[in-house]
Amino acid sequence: MGSHLAQFDVIVVGAGLAGLVAATEAAGAGRSVLVIDQEPATNLGGQAHWSFGGIFLVDSPEQRRMKVRDSIELALQDWEGTAGFDRPEDHWPREWAKAYVHWAAGDKRAWLHGHGVRFFPVVGWAERGGRGASGPGNSVPRFHITWGTGPGITAPFIAKARAAVDEGRIRFAWRHRLDELVITDGTVTGVRGTVLEPSAAARGVATGRGSVGDFEFPAPAVVLATGGIGGNPEKVRAAWPKRLGAAPATMISGVPAYVDGRGLDIGAAAGGRLINGDRMWHYTEGIGNWNPVWPAHGIRILPGPSSLWLDATGNRLPDPLWPGFDTLGTLEHLMATGHEHSWFILNRRIIGKEFALSGSEQNPDLTGKDVRAVLARARVDVPGPVRAFLEHGEDFIQANTVTSLVGQMNRLVPEPGLDAAAIERMLVERDREVGNGFGKDGQLAAIASARRYLGDKLIRTVKPHRILDPGAGPLIAVRLRILTRKSLGGLETDLFSRVLGAEGGPVPGLYAAGEAAGFGGGGMHGYRALEGTFLGGCLFSGRAAGRAAAAGI
Repeated sequence: MGSHLAQFDVIVVGAGLAGLVAATEAAGAGRSVLVIDQEPATNLGGQAHWSFGGIFLVDSPEQRRMKVRDSIELALQDWEGTAGFDRPEDHWPREWAKAYVHWAAGDKRAWLHGHGVRFFPVVGWAERGGRGASGPGNSVPRFHITWGTGPGITAPFIAKARAAVDEGRIRFAWRHRLDELVITDGTVTGVRGTVLEPSAAARGVATGRGSVGDFEFPAPAVVLATGGIGGNPEKVRAAWPKRLGAAPATMISGVPAYVDGRGLDIGAAAGGRLINGDRMWHYTEGIGNWNPVWPAHGIRILPGPSSLWLDATGNRLPDPLWPGFDTLGTLEHLMATGHEHSWFILNRRIIGKEFALSGSEQNPDLTGKDVRAVLARARVDVPGPVRAFLEHGEDFIQANTVTSLVGQMNRLVPEPGLDAAAIERMLVERDREVGNGFGKDGQLAAIASARRYLGDKLIRTVKPHRILDPGAGPLIAVRLRILTRKSLGGLETDLFSRVLGAEGGPVPGLYAAGEAAGFGGGGMHGYRALEGTFLGGCLFSGRAAGRAAAAGI
C-alpha cells in the first residue's frame, strides 16, 4: 500500500531545520509543498532540536553591549584562516562563505528577530584558535546562544509550517523513506521510495525499517535536506582522511542514528557532485551519555580553558591545544598518539564554573526560558546536569589525592597506563605558576586573557588557582572520547542552492540545503568551523533553496 502520483510544486526531503525553512519559504511564495521524512512526526525539527542553539553573528548589539568590537573584515579574515580553502572545488564553498559572513553581519539577526528568536545577553567565545592573526579561530566572541536553545530556533519555523498545513499549502508525509529521485530526460521530476512501518518512538530514538508499501510523488523541484553522515560510523570511517591518522575503532555519536548519509548517495546517483567528503567536524571532548536516547549517544563538553588536558599516555597537550581553542588541531594531535581517548584533570571549582554540556536537554534552564533557573546557576557549586554526569557518568572520576585519582583512571582504561608521580609533578609545576602575575605557562596566560572579557569572567572562566588546592577539591578526571557530529562536505551547490553536476552546471530540478550541501556550496566551512555556524548554515541554505525552488518552477 503506498502513495502515488499526487502533484506538488516542491518536494522537500527532510524535516529538520534546513528542510523546514525551505518548505516554509516555498509555501510563502505561493507554492504547494510536500515534506517527506523517514522518521515519525516526533522528530520534527531534526538535529536542530537537540542543539545548544549557537548562532554566529558579526557586530551584533549583544557583542557591542559586551564591549566586543567586531567587523565584517575581521570575520572574513577569521573564516578564511579557519577554513583553509585549498582546492579547485572550493570555488562555490568560498562564495557561500563570503555570502554567509555578509548575512551574519547584515540582516540575519533582524530576520531571526522577526521570527521571534531572541538571544542570551552574554556572547560566548568558542573555537578561539591561537596560531596567529591569520590562523584558525574566532578573534572575538561571536557565539550567540538562542533563548530556548535548539527548540527556540526550530519553533518559529515549525509554527509557520503548521499554519501552512492548516491552509493546505504544506503536507507532511512521515515514515516515507527516499530511495531514489525520479529523472525524466535528465531532469529531476519527483521522488520514489518506501513507506516504513508506523513507529511511536520518542524523538531521537532509533526506529525500525520494516516496509509497508511504496510511494512516488512528482514535482518540478526537489530539495534534499537529508543531513550528513554523523550517525553512521561506517560511513564516517570510510570518509576519514589520512591526514587525521587511522579512523577511530570506537566512537560515540553526537547525532541520532537517522543521520545516515542516504540522501547524499541518492543525490550523487541523480548526477549531483559530492565534494569535500573527507572534511568533517568531530569533537575530542565527548563523554558517554549516562541517560542515552540513541545508540552510542554521546554529549560534548563545552569546556572553559582551565582544565589540564593530557593525552592517553599522560603527556600534556602542546600549546595552543587548550580546552575550547582548536577542535581540529586537537583531533589531529590526539589521533597521532595512536590512542582514541584523552583526559581532563581539574577540580570541583573548575567544573562548577567552566563545564557546560552541549544540547538542549542538558540545559533545561535556557531551553525552558527560565530566567530564575539561569540566574541560579551562579549560586550552585555545580549545575544540575553536570552534577548528574559527575554522579552517574562512566567517564567521570573523583578523588582527594592524585594517587587515588590516577589509580581509578588506570582501572577505567588500563592501557597504556598512567604514571601518578609524573602527573602529580606536572600539576605541582603548573600550580607554582599561579598567583604571581607573571609566569611562562601559555595556558595560564590564555586564561588571564579570557578573563579580560567580561562574559568569560562572569560565567565561563574560573579565577586562576591551584588545581591541587584542597579547598577547591575534590580532584576530577574526565575521560574524553571522539564524538561524531558534522559532515563539512556535501553536494556542490551554487548560490541558489541548485545542485551542480560533474560538468559544473545545475542538475535540473534538484536543490540541496543544510548539511547535505555542506551547509552551502558543498563545504562552506572548509576544513574547520568557527562554531555557531551549523544552525545558521541550515537557515541560510534552506532559505535560498526554498526561494529558488519556488521561483524556478
